[in-house]
Amino acid sequence: MPPTAERVASSLSGLLAFPVTPFTAAGDVDLPRFRAHLTDVLAAKPSALFVACGTGELASLTATEHRTVVAAAAEHVAGAAPVLAGVGGGTRTAAEFARAAQAAGADGLLALPPYLQVGPPAGLVSHYREVAAATDLDVILYQRGTAIFSPAAVAELAEVPNIVALKDGHGDMELLQLIGTATAGRLPLLNGMPTAEVFARSYAGLGARAYSSAALAFLPEVAVAFFQAFENGDSATQELLLREFYAPFAELRQTTPGYAVSLVKAGLDIRGRSAGPVRPPLAEVTPEHREQLARIIDRGLAAINATPVA
Repeated sequence: MPPTAERVASSLSGLLAFPVTPFTAAGDVDLPRFRAHLTDVLAAKPSALFVACGTGELASLTATEHRTVVAAAAEHVAGAAPVLAGVGGGTRTAAEFARAAQAAGADGLLALPPYLQVGPPAGLVSHYREVAAATDLDVILYQRGTAIFSPAAVAELAEVPNIVALKDGHGDMELLQLIGTATAGRLPLLNGMPTAEVFARSYAGLGARAYSSAALAFLPEVAVAFFQAFENGDSATQELLLREFYAPFAELRQTTPGYAVSLVKAGLDIRGRSAGPVRPPLAEVTPEHREQLARIIDRGLAAINATPVA
C-alpha cells in the first residue's frame, strides 16, 4: 500500500476538518490567512483536512488557485494530518485537478459531483472511473447534488482499487443501507451532511462514525466537545449542544442558499479570525443573520463552559 493510501485509510475515522479558503478584500486568495487558519484548525487535532472542497469554495477557484491552495496546505501541514483536496467539474476538468493535486502534495482526493450535468448511473461510473484513473491517490466519492448513486453503481466503483470511501451529503438512509448491502461494507461510509453533528447518531447506526464538521472551522471548542461526547456515549452533552448550538445553526443555515459556507466565514469574522468574503454566486450573511449567528455562537460556548465534557 502506498504511503499516501495508508494516511488516507487512517483518516477515515474521527473528526474531519473542512477549512475555508480565505480571500482578500479584493477577492484574491489570501495565503497568509489560509496558513493561519490551518494552524487554528490543526489545533483541534482532526483526523484529516479536506482543502479546496465545498467549504473551501472549490467551484469558485481557478485551476491555478486550486493548485496553489493545495500546495500551501501540504507544505504548511507538513504531515501533521493527511491533506485531501477537492476535485470536481466535468470529467476532464476533475481529472486535471486530480493530477494537479497529486503534484502539489495532496495525500488523497474528495471527488465532488460534476456540476449541472445529471447523468445515468453508467455515466457516473464512467466519470469517477476516469477521475480515479488520473491519479495514484486514493479517492473518496461524495454523494450529493448531481451525484446520487444507485447501489449497483457504488458496488461497481468499489472495485476500483483507489476508490476507498463514500462520503454522503444526501441523507437517504434507505439508499445508504442498500449501498452498504450491495458493497458488503467494502467502502467506509462518511457522514457529510451540511450540519453533520445533527445526523451523527443516525449515521453511526449505519457504521459511519467519522463526519465532516463545519463548526470545526470557526468554533472548534464546541465541535471537539460534541465529538468527545459522541465518542464517549455522553447523550446528555450531545443533547445540550444540539439544543443550544447545532439545531439553531442548522435552522439558520437553511434560511438561505449558500449559507453552509457563508455562515462559516461569518463565524470566523465574528470570532476575530476573518477569512474575508465569499465569492459569487455565494452571498455574504445579512446583518440580521449575522447577529443571530453571534447569539448562537455565544449559546454554544456557554453550553460547553457550563457542562464539563469527559
